[in-house]
Amino acid sequence: MDILTEALASMRTGQPASVRTNGRAPWGLRLPPVAGAGFHVVLHGTCWLVPLGDAPHLEPVPLNPGDVVFLRDGRGHILADQPSTPPQVPEAERFEEGSPIGSVTLGGDGPETSLLCGNYHLDQGRPHPLVRQLPELIHLPTRHGRHPELSAAVQLLSTELENPRIGSVGIVPTLIDSLLLYILRAWLDDQPAAVARGWAAALSDAAVAPALSAIHADPSATWTVESLAGRSGLSRAAFARRFSTLVGEPPMAYLTRWRMTTAARLLRETDAPLTAVAARTGYGSEFAFAKAFKREFGVAPGGYRRGTRAA
Repeated sequence: MDILTEALASMRTGQPASVRTNGRAPWGLRLPPVAGAGFHVVLHGTCWLVPLGDAPHLEPVPLNPGDVVFLRDGRGHILADQPSTPPQVPEAERFEEGSPIGSVTLGGDGPETSLLCGNYHLDQGRPHPLVRQLPELIHLPTRHGRHPELSAAVQLLSTELENPRIGSVGIVPTLIDSLLLYILRAWLDDQPAAVARGWAAALSDAAVAPALSAIHADPSATWTVESLAGRSGLSRAAFARRFSTLVGEPPMAYLTRWRMTTAARLLRETDAPLTAVAARTGYGSEFAFAKAFKREFGVAPGGYRRGTRAA
């Protein structure tokens, strides 16, 4: 099972919002926090990202052509030609007819920088632990030969935005969606095996990864610590310790979490009856499922479904 894809899909609450930002020095753009995760791709030129808020541990980051930045919690920040440039209030975003991306132009008459800026709408109220364990800010600088898929996606985006053609309206949103997976894959690949911890290690761990794949492949199965340990080649106690250390919670706690996450997604995205949702998430009766769901979400499954449809 592709656990990374499933973890992100479980948090998605909408399509990404994207804006093409063109700044000529001196320029500065203050970006407020967003309900999700923020991202920037430097299409050409250079600039700085200056974090805002209570984050003294985050330093200004210089960005070069092809660089990609991912902000896990959609933290507010400034983009500018220099860290000292005061941020401006830009013109309203403009959307040309048929374009999936808005545009903002600001600054003076100096060197130009062009970026693709935006955010992925993710439910941060119940983040998957894989996402929660990511750094607050991921900076993937351009490096020759590193992350060729990510570099190719950035180049394709740049080409479509610079020279839109027939099909661009469909291609650009798909590339932006794919970009999120390329960013996180590149970051995971960058973690040295010798020092990787948490989910960065769990996804490739010979004992834990098969158990995670089994849970994601069939959350309705009657999994036990013993049956999951049997897939790992470890004793029950050794497996439970290793799983808890890497994943951040015991096997049965994660199983319940994933069952409830799967149920919430089915309630949001399908019209499946509650009996079917219960069966697909390992509950023998609608009553048992409803009780577990309310304990986890604070609302009955039917109320949750109505609330998400009304939002």
